[in-house]
Amino acid sequence: MGALKAGVAVVDITPPPGLLLAGFAARTEPATGAHDPLTVRAVVVGDTAIVVADVIGIHEAMSARIRERCPLPSANVIVAATHTHGAPVSMADRLSAEADPAFLMAIEDGCVAALSEAAANAVPATLSVGLGADPDVARNRRHADGPLDRALPVLRIRDAAGSLLAVVVSYACHPTVLGADNRLMTADFPHFVRTTIEAAHPGAVAIFLNGCCGDVNIGHTAQASVTLNASATRTFENAERLGTRIAEAALAAPETGLGDTATAGEQWVELSLERREHDLPALAAAWDDEARTAEPVRATVLRHWANWARRYAGQPEGSWAGRVSVLDWGGLPIAALPGEIFAETGLAVRAACAGRPALVLSYADGTPGYIPPASEFGFGGYEVDEAHRFIGMPGAFAAGSAERLALAAKTLLGLPKQAATPRK
Repeated sequence: MGALKAGVAVVDITPPPGLLLAGFAARTEPATGAHDPLTVRAVVVGDTAIVVADVIGIHEAMSARIRERCPLPSANVIVAATHTHGAPVSMADRLSAEADPAFLMAIEDGCVAALSEAAANAVPATLSVGLGADPDVARNRRHADGPLDRALPVLRIRDAAGSLLAVVVSYACHPTVLGADNRLMTADFPHFVRTTIEAAHPGAVAIFLNGCCGDVNIGHTAQASVTLNASATRTFENAERLGTRIAEAALAAPETGLGDTATAGEQWVELSLERREHDLPALAAAWDDEARTAEPVRATVLRHWANWARRYAGQPEGSWAGRVSVLDWGGLPIAALPGEIFAETGLAVRAACAGRPALVLSYADGTPGYIPPASEFGFGGYEVDEAHRFIGMPGAFAAGSAERLALAAKTLLGLPKQAATPRK
């Protein structure tokens, strides 16, 4: 038994009904209740940690405050989101909706409390890792033959007596099984991943960390979410079926023991924004005019776009600084990237790990929208051309941004720099 200590904690952040749920422009009515609790889950290993909240995203300013307020070194902590679209608006000044200050404080305080509790409860521990079989849940929503990160890494943490403290599972898939017609707060399929694992291991805490899934969900296009119509596949029953499938694959994963060290590194990357729209005042007027006669859901989207154009008219696009962080837990690499990262980028980082099991995460320490790889710009579409208007960024991320984030991750991992393979 080495000197490594680990701890875990869960904090409930479910607010009362009545807040607007984030993630679908078509959904304009507030939450009516909760299907399952929204939680913050933290795992501390040595003096490093990951904390993840059941929200669509964490603003980079909130991430910085959480890391400064928690008892661990700021540079050693990753603050992530599961990216569920079944939680209230979680970022100030984003997502074309006003966030509730009390809920924002609940997220921040919950993350700090979970990190503090996990650090205080840390005990001598051992780590092991394994790869579960591909649960065959994820689909590339932009290309029928598009890339997918099919890896299912599973980290198990045990105390000195061998009792299981935590099971950490990562998989790359949008938690959007539930669509815009759903008005119940929910963690979506990650909830069922966790409950299935916890039922199999009473007393242990299950933690779900999302991978690079900006272009990946269970099989519908992004435009398919611009509706309030119900869908036979976008139900809690299907979320349970798919979450259970992921959990069962994770439970069957083999185990290889890890070392008893924990290290961390971070790098900040300045990313340029660009605006392909021209004459924003004229665009705002045109979108307002179209909204007057458009069907209701389309009109809602157009009004968001018009508000965006008025907000940024006369302002430069500027740039955005993103934090890339890497942890190493006993030889297990953990790379965390900000924003909605596509599968191609995640696979490029994973490939650089030379076959070792690794956690390659997105939605970490800032969620400013989609950061597509350069190969996707020629295809256009919602993620490339439109999403920044709804998210509320002054422009879209310029081509090459994803590659710069991947390069930072590889540099921190101490591995050779490799270029991503472009789509043909």
